[in-house]
Amino acid sequence: MHFDCDVVVVGGGPAGSTAASALARAGRRVVLLERDAFPRFHIGESLLASVNEVLDAIGAGDLIRQEGFPRKWGATFMTPDGGVERFADFAIATEVPAPQTWQVPRERFDELLLRHAVRCGADVRERHRVMEVDFDDDGVTVAYRPVRDASDDELPVPESRLRARMLVDASGRSALLGRRFELRVDEPSLANVAVFSHYAGVPRAEGRRAGDIRVIARTDGGWFWMIPISDELMSVGAVLPREAFQAQPNITSGELLERLIADTPVVATLMRHAERRWPVRVERDFSYGSRRYAGDRWITVGDAGSFLDPVFSSGVAIALESALEGARAVDRGLARGDLSARAFATFDRRQRGRFRAFRRFVVSFYSVAFRDLFFSDDPPPRMFRAIITVLAGYWRPSWITRWWLWLFFVTVRLQPWLHFAPSHLAANNARPHDAASPASAKSA
Repeated sequence: MHFDCDVVVVGGGPAGSTAASALARAGRRVVLLERDAFPRFHIGESLLASVNEVLDAIGAGDLIRQEGFPRKWGATFMTPDGGVERFADFAIATEVPAPQTWQVPRERFDELLLRHAVRCGADVRERHRVMEVDFDDDGVTVAYRPVRDASDDELPVPESRLRARMLVDASGRSALLGRRFELRVDEPSLANVAVFSHYAGVPRAEGRRAGDIRVIARTDGGWFWMIPISDELMSVGAVLPREAFQAQPNITSGELLERLIADTPVVATLMRHAERRWPVRVERDFSYGSRRYAGDRWITVGDAGSFLDPVFSSGVAIALESALEGARAVDRGLARGDLSARAFATFDRRQRGRFRAFRRFVVSFYSVAFRDLFFSDDPPPRMFRAIITVLAGYWRPSWITRWWLWLFFVTVRLQPWLHFAPSHLAANNARPHDAASPASAKSA
């Protein structure tokens, strides 16, 4: 039977590019179909340390290191007034082999990975939209057509077909197979709204902390991110629980972001000389899981499978790691002649485990108890190192680290009754919103 390629990858984002690179480097014939032309806008991203291993595995490590992206050694978590700063430095976690990573403008990062897939031997076709996929006992047929510009004439665009042994769905949140097979599981406890833009003129910390993402808690359960994505630009956004968003006045997205900046004291201080350089964008209800990540002759990777609230920057890490693991599983399946769902059981199980591990932290972050303990004055060092291990991307650490994590979450559950730590957020409610803490003043 004739096949045009071994694998069709749908989507050219980080997950699709990684899967295509890994498969092409393994000697597989890969066609990648991407509906957009790169570079294309995407919100700036804060990477986790675990991505270093994936980038090296696909031969892209030096490519990213040489690009000159802002270096990131961890994250700085702050209370609303800046009175408490909790440094999460990846280097303190002994299970993190390469703690330094990067803050990246996604349009450039994604393009680098896509062009790398081409150099690895993948057939990358931009501006091609997948219209339909049809699975049978022998393979998969993918119908696709070029994307026309609005200025093109009205002549019909011919539809083309590819015949492949396997399909990797990396279509992002459009979730080609997730919609077809009704795989998506919404996360009502993470029904949040993000409002964000890019700014110039935002001060940064000094020295090793200059590349940190700042995560700043709000008293309404939401939080701000501040990500230095280039020497000039800072990605700044607020994430609000749906109830907190609905409590805001009915104003434009630009006015809303300015209002949120103004009523978060340390953010207002840091942003007082900032200049907005991008339109304000809004995204809603962006967290979801999946009933499964693989079936007969298909797998889903990255956001096409599941996506979590970005508070711990797990998005691209999950995308790259799931794509590499998926590509290796596909390569083994091709070698054995077994591309059934059973052949991908281990892959499916690992994706579920990874999602659950990060979800546990994300859901807990929106509780007052978690924040009280995280911002406590003197957290137990071994427990804190265990938390940092996962926040660096290593979701399946050693048994002793898992024990410390278990103990931490037990403490979170008991905090409302036993009050192991004072409530910093309650204290912040009583403080004047125009008062800048020493930490804030120094940063500004």
